[in-house]
Amino acid sequence: MASERQKQGGVQPGKEHVMDPTPQFSSSDYQPSNKLRGKVALITGGDSGIGRAVSYCFALEGATVAFTYVKGQEDKDAQETLQMLKEAKTSEAKEPMAIPTDLGFDENCKRVVDEVVNAFGRIDVLINNAAEQYESSSIEEIDEPRLERVFRTNIFSYFFLTRHALKHMKEGSSIINTTSVNAYKGNASLLDYTATKGAIVAFTRGLSLQLAEKGIRVNGVAPGPIWTPLIPASFNEEKIKSFGSEVPMKRAGQPIEVAPSYVFLACNHCSSYFTGQVLHPNGGAVVNA
Repeated sequence: MASERQKQGGVQPGKEHVMDPTPQFSSSDYQPSNKLRGKVALITGGDSGIGRAVSYCFALEGATVAFTYVKGQEDKDAQETLQMLKEAKTSEAKEPMAIPTDLGFDENCKRVVDEVVNAFGRIDVLINNAAEQYESSSIEEIDEPRLERVFRTNIFSYFFLTRHALKHMKEGSSIINTTSVNAYKGNASLLDYTATKGAIVAFTRGLSLQLAEKGIRVNGVAPGPIWTPLIPASFNEEKIKSFGSEVPMKRAGQPIEVAPSYVFLACNHCSSYFTGQVLHPNGGAVVNA
């Protein structure tokens, strides 16, 4: 992993296909059982990392999957994921779809939703997952363009996509937002990222109250240290080597260890009494959730 940051070039949100070791998006221990049969799912940042694992598990569970990615930077990862989903999908599901876009702008989010609905007729599960992060030792290093960029990707897009997707969602639908353990414990070197993740927790709780009477559940997942392309794209080699060692399990988690939380929250017969809640796959860190 010594040359990971050089391979990534420090560019967000990172490339999975150049990582060594490669993140684990699947497991032979995972046994699907048609939990999402007939569902249409839209997953942002689905080309790699946690998003790829969620997309893959959703396909195994019978969902028709559409995911977004960053054009150019993530083309190879997106094509590899698309091929994986085609191989994993059930016979009843429609062909998966990969949509390149910058989610930080409302018109782009509307276009993504329109494309999915035009192809599949509706959206049953919305996974707001796209994110970017940058290290800084002081708040003085975070200027206005960077702050706006991080907030646009990490929280503005959640508002934009949800606003447009809700027009095509009905009772029994589910919205799942990716926050972070950093929202609960803080992170001095990822201040703006951490602030967006705290906003996502509050967004999840408030939106769940707003949509409860419509029968649409809103929940979140707050991963701890997970080995994804965002890590080598964000940190120096020393931090990459020790990544995950601070949690009780003394290791970083893999995307496939996080994805089942999304399957659970998306499946009505598994989590019908869950809304406004956040699950914490984080290697044993105890948070005041």
